[in-house]
Amino acid sequence: MISIVILGSGTVAEHLLDTFLQYDAIVVKQLIGRSEASISSFTNKTLTSIGYHAIEEADVYIIAVSDDAIAEVAKKLAHKQGLVVHTSGSVPMQALLTKNRRGVFYPLQTFSPGKKIDFKSVPLCIEAENQKDLKLLQQLAAVISDKVFEISSEQRKSIHLAAVFVNNFTNHLFHIGREVCQENKVPFEVLLPLIKETVQKLDQLSPYDAQTGPAKRNDSMTLERHQNQLDKKIYKDIYSLLSKSIKETYGQKL
Repeated sequence: MISIVILGSGTVAEHLLDTFLQYDAIVVKQLIGRSEASISSFTNKTLTSIGYHAIEEADVYIIAVSDDAIAEVAKKLAHKQGLVVHTSGSVPMQALLTKNRRGVFYPLQTFSPGKKIDFKSVPLCIEAENQKDLKLLQQLAAVISDKVFEISSEQRKSIHLAAVFVNNFTNHLFHIGREVCQENKVPFEVLLPLIKETVQKLDQLSPYDAQTGPAKRNDSMTLERHQNQLDKKIYKDIYSLLSKSIKETYGQKL
């Protein structure tokens, strides 16, 4: 049985806790948050605390906080013997204290409040400084996921950058598309089959081969009409920049 303490009370911490609690091979001994309000939804699930003065002993300490807070929280674990890991995609393992056993336990997925995730399909990117600790993370990860990868900090940094493009940026484009629909009294749901097909066809095609649209065709009249339809300058700029990138990708003359 692997014992866990989670430091953090945000969305990632919540998803990890709810997932760990499903398995007898894992025991969550404690969750630590910044305030009573932040841990209120966890008090009926495990032992909770808002201070670092009485941290339980555990095999693994999982720091699930914002990137900027990782180093500060790690200082609270300076005298712990267990393995200290963080869950960030962009912060190197070296941000943790050298005096600790240290590693990374990065779930490569988008987590939103109230939206449950099947962790069995979530890629878990793990890293540790020695084989013993790496084996411990492999054992922990294998309990909750069927997709476990040993990934270095440098590789993880690149993966996180790519993830921002394919998830955060595309979701913002969905938001812009929804605004366009709302402004013209069109139901956003009419676009959902298109969004789903765009993703699903990547099982068979590369993004390069799957590209369609007026920028790839260099349909200048359509591109100009679309620009004229947009009211916000920043949306015009986004449309123009993405169209330019697509044109350059497919060798269109600018």
